[in-house]
Amino acid sequence: MAEWVALDRLALAAIPDRAVRPGLTHLAWRQRVADWQAAFAAAAGEDWALYIGDEAEFSAALFGAWHAGKRVFLPGDDLPGTLDHLAAHVQGIAGDLPATVKPLRAAPGAGDPHALAALDEEAARLVMFTSGSTGAPAAIAKCLRQLAREVEALQAAFGELAEGTRVHGTVSHQHIYGLLFRVLWPLAAGRKTMPRAFFHEDMVAAMADHAALLVATPAHLKRIPEQLDWAALQGGLRAVFSSGGPLPAESARHVRERFGVAPTEVFGSSETGGIAWRRWDDDAPHWTALPGVQWRIDDAGQLEVHSPHLAQPHWWRSEDRAEALAGGGFRLLGRADRIVKIEERRVSLDALQQQLARHALVADARVLVLAGARSVLGAVVVPSAEGWALLRAQGRRECARQLSAHLADSHDAVTRPRRWRFVEALPLNAQGKVTEPALAKLFRPVYPQPQWLQRDAAAAELDIVLDPALAAFDGHFPQATILPGVAQLDWAIHFGREAFAIDAPFQRMDVLKFQRVLRPGDQVRMSLQWNPAQQVLGFRLVSGHGPHASGRVVFGHG
Repeated sequence: MAEWVALDRLALAAIPDRAVRPGLTHLAWRQRVADWQAAFAAAAGEDWALYIGDEAEFSAALFGAWHAGKRVFLPGDDLPGTLDHLAAHVQGIAGDLPATVKPLRAAPGAGDPHALAALDEEAARLVMFTSGSTGAPAAIAKCLRQLAREVEALQAAFGELAEGTRVHGTVSHQHIYGLLFRVLWPLAAGRKTMPRAFFHEDMVAAMADHAALLVATPAHLKRIPEQLDWAALQGGLRAVFSSGGPLPAESARHVRERFGVAPTEVFGSSETGGIAWRRWDDDAPHWTALPGVQWRIDDAGQLEVHSPHLAQPHWWRSEDRAEALAGGGFRLLGRADRIVKIEERRVSLDALQQQLARHALVADARVLVLAGARSVLGAVVVPSAEGWALLRAQGRRECARQLSAHLADSHDAVTRPRRWRFVEALPLNAQGKVTEPALAKLFRPVYPQPQWLQRDAAAAELDIVLDPALAAFDGHFPQATILPGVAQLDWAIHFGREAFAIDAPFQRMDVLKFQRVLRPGDQVRMSLQWNPAQQVLGFRLVSGHGPHASGRVVFGHG
């Protein structure tokens, strides 16, 4: 077992037989810390931004800045807008940056590592940025004490699991999760950190020949391709960590099946640091507090936290609703402030709604998260008179395009609604309130996805599977859910119009028969016959259980 070294003393003396990464000894890393200390000490001003893609060089620069008495600002990326925002807060920028910026760089061999003294945990400071409720960057200040206590908590909770591994990751160390799991914790524990992986195939190849630990996000774990040789990792991959947003149960199952290890999910925020963890050994794990973290639930049902990871020794009230469990631990019940995470990006649903409501096409709007393999945002819009005019003239697609473009100045494509519904009025419950379940129902599919077997001028045949999520099943005999006859007739007309040139309006039904019920999960074949001279559509529904329905639909203007 490698010797644990506290972060404040990490650069004081060379540690024999210790490496920061393969090919980079602790001795060489310590020299780079001294080089960066010399560079920062010679630079005027206290506040400096740092952006370096290589995590080993980044860590040397971070510790060098701290040893030089600088407060370090970490931009999440090196985009021009990000750097322009930082310019008002710092005296300079260090690291790997575009040619338009003149960054501070350390000359090799310039510093004296013997001159380094132990860091003051309160004086060594860091400022990170996270998306605020409106998308504007919010500064989060931390001191080394907070980071050190959190790293110690990770070691206490997961050190045995991580022992002897090399640390791989898909997350950036410019953010709190990557900084802790891919830089600070491995440095203190003496684990080698491997370069960041961006593609699944590169990740598999990099982890194939040694004991490994993977630091990932739900966005990455949701997209595990089946065709790669995941079996090569089983036995060598000791732990998979996920944080930054909720990990869906389906994704956790895929990780267990393909990686051969149950993922460990960590819950926290930039403001609080880590709060709790859960391991997906089954499909309903509860949250357990990290060592040193206390929690309680207030009268409003919101989670409160007391932790050495916080800036002040006070109880911190989160915007997460939670429920205490009888056996210990807790279950999260969603956000009270309607801030959600989409692909690990914080989004305020209220802010999106307010921005939509300011558009001339909109009389009212609601935004919600539509769960699935990949969570996306949906918008339910009540159009204004101008909006209805556009819908009638150019259709839903153009109306959605204009509203999405309206949001583009403050929200990128990931954090804008992907699905749209335009309604005459928002759905209200008996108390006159709009509820998310009622909104979500508007996005449930009305028609099944057909597999067309035949389509010609007079006949068509298609197979359909009765997905339980179809809106037609809502509220119809909930004790024994069946497909209503009116839905079967509607589907016949819908697919008939799709298969044939039926322009006339519905007139009447003839010889309509319903013989057997259809239930969720059934697979049924629909046969359609079209007589254009008589304007009659015949239909028949048959499954392995036998005939279900048949009839004729007459169209015309008379």
